Amino acid sequence: MADYINIRGQNIEVVASDPANPTQGQIWYNSTSNTLKGQGFSTASWATGGALPTATSSLAGAGLQTAGLAFGGETGSYTTATYEYNGTSWSPGGSMATGRFGLAGAGTQTAALAIAGYTGSISGVTEEYNGTSWSPSGSLGTTRYVVGAAGTQTAGLAFGGNTGTRVAVTEEYNGATWSPSNPLNTARSTLAGAGIQTAALAFGGVSPGPSITGATEEYDGTSWTAGGTLNTARESLGGGGDQTAALAFGGTAPPLTGATEEYDGISWTSSPASMATAREKFANAGTQAAAFAAGGATPTRTTATEEWTGAAPTTVTITAS
Repeated sequence: MADYINIRGQNIEVVASDPANPTQGQIWYNSTSNTLKGQGFSTASWATGGALPTATSSLAGAGLQTAGLAFGGETGSYTTATYEYNGTSWSPGGSMATGRFGLAGAGTQTAALAIAGYTGSISGVTEEYNGTSWSPSGSLGTTRYVVGAAGTQTAGLAFGGNTGTRVAVTEEYNGATWSPSNPLNTARSTLAGAGIQTAALAFGGVSPGPSITGATEEYDGTSWTAGGTLNTARESLGGGGDQTAALAFGGTAPPLTGATEEYDGISWTSSPASMATAREKFANAGTQAAAFAAGGATPTRTTATEEWTGAAPTTVTITAS
């Protein structure tokens, strides 16, 4: 019988315990457990999460997959409702002061921002959430809705949006007030954002024309520069992660899509895993490794939540076939 060195042309390392940080493709023999092992990757996937209590579209999200927030939106009327997610189910949180849809979210479950939106008229209103209740704060200098957002409650970023026309306006938040910064290179609305105030991403959306775009821009705390283009141009999509490890999912191209892409700081790569329910205008947040999408339009309003788990290094035991 041929042995491994004759088949693959290399020796297998014999170790008493598994390596602490094995590299992709590394193979070793564990002499303690008498097993042949290797380092591979788990498969990325979307899975069903707990349903929102109320079918809602055009809402915003913040936080993480295991500590998420969904707020505002449209249920047949503008809503102030807030829901908190623990990775399994949603429960009611404190209501916003101003009901609205087409708003943006940033921050965490216990320190979130609700930014702009449509309240019956275009608004720049900002509210802060402390994990229990919302309180009004400084309004955007340029009132608008369907904006992109990134950052934290004390260092937020709002960019693009619709004032009656699609704009490239960028503003920075310091925990109390908004101040103008350099605009996006491509004016657009219904776009997605990721990252922090000094290292943010803006991607997708609708530019004047109107024209659905896959353009990505990177913000360094001062100005925007072009990044890699999405493989699927779309608007009303979700985003998560940071500038060098971002996630884009869902939206409409049209048609509605569940397509998922990952960004490495240079280019987007399409994932073979797609959302089970193609949708747009949903609450979303999280990281490239673990994100969520809740509610939205399919095209009808939905309560459905999906959870994303990215591919991750995993040690496998190799057995004879």
